[in-house]
Amino acid sequence: MPIRELVVTYDFPTDLHLGPQHPGIHGNFAYILKVDGEKIIEAKIVPGYLHRAFEKLMERRTWINNIALIPRVCVPEPDVNEYAFNAAIERIAGWEIPPRAKYIRTVVLEMARISAYLMYLASMGGGVGVYPLTQWAFGDRDYILDLFEALTGARVYHIYMIAGGVRRDIPEGWLDKLEETLKYLEGRLKEYDKLVMNSAVVQRRLVGLAPITPEYAMEHGVTGPNLRATGVPYDLRKLDPYAAYDELDFEVVTEKDGDAWARFMVRRREIDQSIDLLRQLIDKLRKDDTPHIHQPYSGLAFKVPQGEAYVHIESTKGEFGYYVWSDGGFNPYRVFVRGPTTSHAGVLMEDIVVGQELADFSLIDGSFDICPPDLDK
Repeated sequence: MPIRELVVTYDFPTDLHLGPQHPGIHGNFAYILKVDGEKIIEAKIVPGYLHRAFEKLMERRTWINNIALIPRVCVPEPDVNEYAFNAAIERIAGWEIPPRAKYIRTVVLEMARISAYLMYLASMGGGVGVYPLTQWAFGDRDYILDLFEALTGARVYHIYMIAGGVRRDIPEGWLDKLEETLKYLEGRLKEYDKLVMNSAVVQRRLVGLAPITPEYAMEHGVTGPNLRATGVPYDLRKLDPYAAYDELDFEVVTEKDGDAWARFMVRRREIDQSIDLLRQLIDKLRKDDTPHIHQPYSGLAFKVPQGEAYVHIESTKGEFGYYVWSDGGFNPYRVFVRGPTTSHAGVLMEDIVVGQELADFSLIDGSFDICPPDLDK
């Protein structure tokens, strides 16, 4: 019997579907790539696999009920949503927040930054093939989650900040545990540097990969670490301070090359920065005896005076903003969330990956650190 010849023909270019469940995609998100061999010639995002209609749902819930909903707008760093929403309420109501509440909120925000950056390092570890980094970073992140659990009662969605302050004060001995964890993390980060940051293999993969210029970044609405990686010192914690950041001593972290390595290094250096900021806050909390909330209130329904406010905040993903409009009732009349992912995934990724190698796609996607539920909201 003659051997049949198998003939396979391809029509180039062809479509390649990545996600929403794929180890190279960071979150429940999908892309359709048009490739020609190993070259990407077109990319389209496919959102819609996560939480949707957040803003409309907020209009149907009381002010305090929304605090359990909004952390899901960005799961790796949920506390930025709690702060921005409650700060908007406070601005409309004209409430002055006690210093202790500001310090505690800032502690929570900086812990959330460390937690989110460790998740970022873990995801990038898989992309560069350094799998111990993935295991180490996720393992060390659990120590931060332990602190959140002791403080708020929850590990991921904390629902801790409320209009006027925080739900309860810091437990006895918690600051000592935080100090121990920070000291532990400093030692671990030295091991991270030996394994990854000083690795010639990692640098070969990331240096020069998918660079963007400051002009391109600002034109396309890029914010956060992705903007600072181009050399632009834009950090809302410094430029438009909120919470207790105006009382803290720190400099804006920047890199200059705007490539995947620069984006990686900004985030790595900002972990060190957050550790330093937390130590400053610990000192302030030990000396402070003001209340942890503006005025105690009970029940699930209270009215907010008529008015509107916009509050923006620096997150690890970029600039988060909440526009809140009250008509004087028990629910928000309108809420609009300005998240960074629309710019980073919806505009930047579709443009920047064109001409790149398929093998680098996951690294480029990871380096911008997008948050899929933020886009799906």
